[in-house]
Amino acid sequence: MGVTHSLETRKQHIGETAMERIERVGAAAHRIRHHALNMGEVQGQGYVGQALGAADMLAVAYADQLRYRANDPEWAGRDRFLLSTGHYAIGHYAALAEAGIIPVEELESYGSDDSRLPMSGMSTYTPGMEISGGSLGHGLAIAVGIALGLRHQGSSARVYNFLSDGELDEGSTWEAAMGAHHHQLGNLTAMVDINALQADGKTDTVLRTEPVTDKWEAFGWYAQRVDGNDVGALLAAFDNAAAQAAAVGRPSVVLCDTKVGRGVPLLEEREKAHFMRIEEHEWQLCRQQLTAGFNGKAQR
Repeated sequence: MGVTHSLETRKQHIGETAMERIERVGAAAHRIRHHALNMGEVQGQGYVGQALGAADMLAVAYADQLRYRANDPEWAGRDRFLLSTGHYAIGHYAALAEAGIIPVEELESYGSDDSRLPMSGMSTYTPGMEISGGSLGHGLAIAVGIALGLRHQGSSARVYNFLSDGELDEGSTWEAAMGAHHHQLGNLTAMVDINALQADGKTDTVLRTEPVTDKWEAFGWYAQRVDGNDVGALLAAFDNAAAQAAAVGRPSVVLCDTKVGRGVPLLEEREKAHFMRIEEHEWQLCRQQLTAGFNGKAQR
């Protein structure tokens, strides 16, 4: 049997305080960011900003919420984590490495020929990658189908779907949201990265989706909106979603306001941040800024 989260692993942390839990997950997020920078340097470019911004969300999922076996990614009882946004794969690989599902050393092959880690997520290549993402707007519909199927099987496994705010432009996302409410999929949680940026520009200028919390609630979901770079707030929100979880009940959504490039000031201020080109001499500076910021936070 491999390592199982969040049953056996949570038992190991029963005695930890709230602050210890925040620090543990925050440290995982920091390592995910470092992994993402190391992978980005392999190609010299990529969706590094999204990985840095979403690292706290991914850490909460893999270091605290998800139930899985690192040595058995196909374990039938696992919670399913579906990455709709295939271009966020760099962040997902970092989280899978942090979870022990893929070796950290393998991250060096990111985006290379014959690698199991292509630049856009492919379920046929990568252990722990449940779906091939990239055609935005498909992920939630697949999540609804999987959640419904698991319920029919009598499984206690839950489904988590990671979406971007740009995906909320897609009508298929809202059709799936209606379907989840209709089928009362209490075993489904959506997590939306609201970084206010997409390929064509700022999200609110491409297609305004606000008031987004009201919209999810109108579709029958249990909706919470938090600072997606605040580990404590994220943990509380996902705990609330877990408390709602049931075979039959309201689906949950956690709307997470994040900052592209979070933790690396050099990248946080980049004007063209959707797909970043980072110069060779800048990578080490990025790592230094990330480490300095994390150490400063830990000392406060």
